[in-house]
Amino acid sequence: MARILTARNPLTGASDYSFAAPSADEMAADIATLRARQPAWAALPLAERAATLRRFAEAIRERRPAIEAALAADTGRRAIAASEVDGVLASIERWIAVAGEALLPSRRPAQALQNVELISEGDPIPVIGAISPWNFPLLLAFVDALPALIAGCSVYIKPSEVTPRFAVAIAEAIEATQNLSGVLRIRPGDGETGANLVEQVDAVAFTGSVATGRKVATAAAAAFIPAFLELGGKDPALVLESADIDRATTALLRASTVATGQACQSIERIYVAAPIFDAFVGMLKEKAINASLTCDDPANGIIGPLIFSRQAEIIAAQLADAVSKGARIHCGGEIIERGGLWIAPTVVTGVASTMAIMTEETFGPIMPVLPFSDIEEAIRLANDSVYGLSASVFADTEDEALAVARRLEAGGVSINDAGLTSFVFEAEKSAYKLSGMGPSRMGPNGLSRFLRRKAYYVNRGAVMPLSAFGERG
Repeated sequence: MARILTARNPLTGASDYSFAAPSADEMAADIATLRARQPAWAALPLAERAATLRRFAEAIRERRPAIEAALAADTGRRAIAASEVDGVLASIERWIAVAGEALLPSRRPAQALQNVELISEGDPIPVIGAISPWNFPLLLAFVDALPALIAGCSVYIKPSEVTPRFAVAIAEAIEATQNLSGVLRIRPGDGETGANLVEQVDAVAFTGSVATGRKVATAAAAAFIPAFLELGGKDPALVLESADIDRATTALLRASTVATGQACQSIERIYVAAPIFDAFVGMLKEKAINASLTCDDPANGIIGPLIFSRQAEIIAAQLADAVSKGARIHCGGEIIERGGLWIAPTVVTGVASTMAIMTEETFGPIMPVLPFSDIEEAIRLANDSVYGLSASVFADTEDEALAVARRLEAGGVSINDAGLTSFVFEAEKSAYKLSGMGPSRMGPNGLSRFLRRKAYYVNRGAVMPLSAFGERG
């Protein structure tokens, strides 16, 4: 019997959408098809795989209104829904460009044996399972799927049960694309669906929380398959005394609250040099209040609803804990229920580095601000985290900012801006600590991680006789 799951509308708060999660048998049948079709897909010249993905892009464009409408219903955000579609279309071309070099075999002479040439090439992992989260449903469904497809793999995408609607329109685009439906499936489901997927694929790419990432990694280890994990963050920003606070407050308000702060690379801790602390907080508060004036207007607002109702409980608990321990909320700070759940950009001071709001992922438009006395303290505070996804540094000069950035335990550091990792994808970067595991999903490694390396040892000279290993007195 099919398991029927229900999804909530974040704008209205109503549970108004139901869908059937794939059973283990249905998934097995889909994956059997993916596995059977993958060798022919991998055998196609790169130009033909690229042409297929470009046809897929056209199919998305033809269905764009339906895709955007479904994404808006999933997330309560129209403008960001449109940007997700734009992001996927742009990433198709970006991965095609990367593939031209990443998939080329390499040749070099062996150092140990002068007559031997080494030829190295990639062999695609047959079936990739991509488990994607609810905060950017379309974009993060394809952040792993597209490079895997261009590498020659087949892919099964499991979007979150919290945001399942968009998958229907995307599945129609897949079916309409010649050569693609045999190597790409998308079916939303819950944790049980994801567990079934890990058991049946050859590698898993997961984006989500640390808690679920641990379960995925454990299951992948039991299945003896690779796991590529992009997990949570508690990204810090350091504002040095020499920084332009107008620039810093503008950038940090955006990077902390865009998408209602529901992004792993959101700035969630702000450390400001003590001499400029009061001026910084005053300016940030003013800009946050202005941004919050239309935060609950779905037609014109900047700040959208909280997609997942459980997240509202986490945000409220962290704020209550901070206030009970002496923190002060300057603006925002209240969960508003108007059908959906909303919270305005929130500036908090009087926080301590031990509070949950400074140590645990918040995933909301919350800006806790803490002063520091010198650079050593700032670096220590920024690195005092189990996370290490990304960070930001603001200073008068690039050299001053980079000197601090090099000492931060984070994979991507924005200089005199914040959250640039959500706009720029060419650079390879590692996730430090609990923020992830496996190769970078950006840059050439984002594609090559889906290839098993195969080496050919070509001897063009004489072979060694057994006598070469005889004992000599």
